[in-house]
Amino acid sequence: MNIDLQARDITPLRHTYATVAARIGGDKAASRYQEATLGAQPEVNFHYRPTWSPQHELFDKSRTAIVMSDWYALRDPRQFYYATWTMTRARQQDAMESNFAFVESRGLADKMDDALRAHALSVLLPLRHVAWGANMNNAAICAYGWGAVLTAPAMFHAMDHLGIAQFLTRLGLALDTPEVLDLAKAAWLSDPHWQPLRRLVEDTLVVADPFELFVAQNLVIDGLLYPLVYGRFVDEHVALRGGTAVAMLTSFMPEWHDETARWVDAVVKTAAAESEANRALLNGWVRQWTARAVEALAPVAHLALGKPGAELLNEGVEALAARARKAGLAAT
Repeated sequence: MNIDLQARDITPLRHTYATVAARIGGDKAASRYQEATLGAQPEVNFHYRPTWSPQHELFDKSRTAIVMSDWYALRDPRQFYYATWTMTRARQQDAMESNFAFVESRGLADKMDDALRAHALSVLLPLRHVAWGANMNNAAICAYGWGAVLTAPAMFHAMDHLGIAQFLTRLGLALDTPEVLDLAKAAWLSDPHWQPLRRLVEDTLVVADPFELFVAQNLVIDGLLYPLVYGRFVDEHVALRGGTAVAMLTSFMPEWHDETARWVDAVVKTAAAESEANRALLNGWVRQWTARAVEALAPVAHLALGKPGAELLNEGVEALAARARKAGLAAT
């Protein structure tokens, strides 16, 4: 029996969803990122207003002072939606698992000087609580922000911070006994070096404007903390003194910060370009939260790096100001 197989062209009735077509200029093929984000924000048919905030709808643009003619303009240059984000993080997780396995199999933790190990843990482990605060803040941005192009990556960002907190926990367990986690918690609650940063984290938890919270957490606090701790402290201080294990077990953090900075900067740049009112608001928020963050991080910089810590923190402030200027702001 002969089977005759023939190829047939099937012409689609439409190339994408109507809500996506309206935003990409007609019925043409759309990327998976566009189909997963554009037009996905619920806008109508809400059954009730939230009882805790009756002046707002459940999803309401007026929760922030930032005004956009099109909130879907705040697109992620990484084009992350759930699938691409999970695949990217899975590859990075595999790399981190290899790093942990390598450190353990080669006994690199045991080869570290005891004083260096204790110093590294005293600086890094309390940052688990900072990462938890960042997780909560980005979950709030997701909950109270508007537009899936902003809220979806904010939720990814929240889960990234949770993963960072878990990596720091595993770092403590790889280098020492479980008691170091309790010591780090006690330091976070009572050590004078950490109280300004603890206050800053707790103050951000009650910021009502989701876009201000985006600036405070993702641009300013992370923009100063990650280069200072994982660049200046881990890579240039700990690793060069025999702490290669610490650098390997925290390699995800600087890589992640460089990647996510592209998204943060793109969002701020687009919002600033929308109007002078937006730019003025963003400039004010950057100045306000930078001053708070510098004050909070100064004791941590001294704890980590000694006297040079203040100068290195100032260099971080200059780098953050350069980022802000590149995004169209005039913040100093």
